[in-house]
Amino acid sequence: MSSLTIIKTYIKDILKNRRFAVLATEGDGQPHACLIAFTPMEDFRKLIFATYRNTTKYRNLKNNGKVAVLVENININKSGLQKNHVLTAFGHAEDIDIIERNIVFEAHLERHPELLSFMKSEDCSLVRIKVDTYQIVRGIDDIEWWKTDDLD
Repeated sequence: MSSLTIIKTYIKDILKNRRFAVLATEGDGQPHACLIAFTPMEDFRKLIFATYRNTTKYRNLKNNGKVAVLVENININKSGLQKNHVLTAFGHAEDIDIIERNIVFEAHLERHPELLSFMKSEDCSLVRIKVDTYQIVRGIDDIEWWKTDDLD
């Protein structure tokens, strides 16, 4: 298996097996981080989440769509030793338009059925992050950067 195939599989597996991540935004020079329930789409190229429009995260996204999304991948082996890996997606967030809303709504709801009433709220917006780059951290000295275009 090629190293490119291994990296793509690694990214897809983490995004498939983890349902929550930390979203980092910026507003007025102040960083903001919050927990989101996300859904990967188009393999690893897009991440979807829902948010209320009257939140700091949404205001930040409207003013500056640059984001980072950190997904922690914890593995505990048979002896109880914990091995942490971290995947961070960097990209740009945008509201999902009405044309795509139903498809994205259904995909996100399938992965997070507990969010139905939240997602049906009039104040809820579905947001897409177009991922440009992934950072994979397997250890303090084991860090890789991958542009999504290079993963084709």
